[in-house]
Amino acid sequence: MARMKDKVALITGGASGIGLSTANLMAQAGAKVVIADFNADGALQAAENIKAQGGEAVGIFLDAGNEASIKEAVEFTVQQFGQITTLFNNVGSTNLMKDQDVLNVDLDEWDRLMNVNLKSVLLGCRFAIPHMIEAGGGSIINTASMAGFTGDAVRVAYGASKAAVVNLTKYIATQYGKSNIRCNAVAPGLILTPAAKNNMPPEVLDIFAKYNALPYHGEPDDIGHTVLFLASDESKFITGQTIQVEGGHYIANPTVPDFEQYMSRNN
Repeated sequence: MARMKDKVALITGGASGIGLSTANLMAQAGAKVVIADFNADGALQAAENIKAQGGEAVGIFLDAGNEASIKEAVEFTVQQFGQITTLFNNVGSTNLMKDQDVLNVDLDEWDRLMNVNLKSVLLGCRFAIPHMIEAGGGSIINTASMAGFTGDAVRVAYGASKAAVVNLTKYIATQYGKSNIRCNAVAPGLILTPAAKNNMPPEVLDIFAKYNALPYHGEPDDIGHTVLFLASDESKFITGQTIQVEGGHYIANPTVPDFEQYMSRNN
């Protein structure tokens, strides 16, 4: 309980998946939590579930593509709980029908993703940091992605926006560290959120599993526990970092699984 005692956290995209896991874990650790999501009903229900378990939480609507809505979420958090010490910028979006390769990416989709995935992080920090300074410091955690570190056949806008989140994290950490504000990011690989389970055929999940170093996929709590660590004082000397939580999917020579099959056939 003591890990997040006296801390107030605003979690964007908190009604499901990684955000919901993080909200639950932070509340269990003693934080007062504001769950902000475009799915307002989901945010309200998530908060009710936390309160039913003895935690403190409120759910509100958030449009991460709208500057005024982001500012309102930060101001609501301060009005509700007196301060904001933790900000988890977790909203992220992509559309595989429009976010394709460089020659075919829909330019309106490019602009939309830069606004929702990147500008929302900037604005959340812009509005929260003055309150954090007043509170004596705080911790900001941004959701990046392994797509920000690698190339892919599609999702050029998503990957570019998440790469920018990684570097924006370093800028925030550099510029506000002396104000006792830390800023880190977490880069998930494939995580079995409800959206992933509902949208990815088993054959696609098997392809990812083939290249994982570990024999299983990630769960939302794997990211939630990492964010909880970065939000707590246990990580008080860590800032400007992006922690890759991806099951070892990207650490090996990519030919290893194929060579293992080759060797097994020829032994």
